[in-house]
Amino acid sequence: MNSLLKNIIRFALFLILQIVVLNEVPPVHRFIIPYLYFLYILWLPFSMNRFTLLIVAFLFGLSLDYFTGTTGLHAAPCVLIAYIRPYLLNLLLPQETIEQSYAEPGVNSMGWAPYAVYVGLLTFIHHFYLVLIEWLQFGDFVYFLGKVIGTTIVSFMMIVLSELLFLRKGKYRTNAA
Repeated sequence: MNSLLKNIIRFALFLILQIVVLNEVPPVHRFIIPYLYFLYILWLPFSMNRFTLLIVAFLFGLSLDYFTGTTGLHAAPCVLIAYIRPYLLNLLLPQETIEQSYAEPGVNSMGWAPYAVYVGLLTFIHHFYLVLIEWLQFGDFVYFLGKVIGTTIVSFMMIVLSELLFLRKGKYRTNAA
């Protein structure tokens, strides 16, 4: 399947999953809300340049904001993790071997340990910024931190579960265009 078509289908499926299923789940203990939509940004190809990555992340977050009735609440964290993503990948992976060999980040291309750090760190950053924008203040810092950590743990477990259930084949890139 063409990479563009695959990413368009993922775009729609992650939006539908978040809007129709996960947003309807009642919050656990008043503050843990499952988020999985940002995994779309984490799964975008290595070869995507930074400007395109930021535009796609903004459009994805804006689309979710449109359907949930929030103004920029999800677009800002999506752009933030899209901005940080290339730098984090440069720190975690030897670019000359992985980026030329595989098309997109995943367990097959990165291994479990770097992939867990990649997903865990960007999940925490995304949720920290999302909760901060949602409240626009720290307020009760313990409650704020509890919400960030709780939501991050639930989202991280859902990402690991989705990696195990829907094992994506690591598409090996060749020199052929």
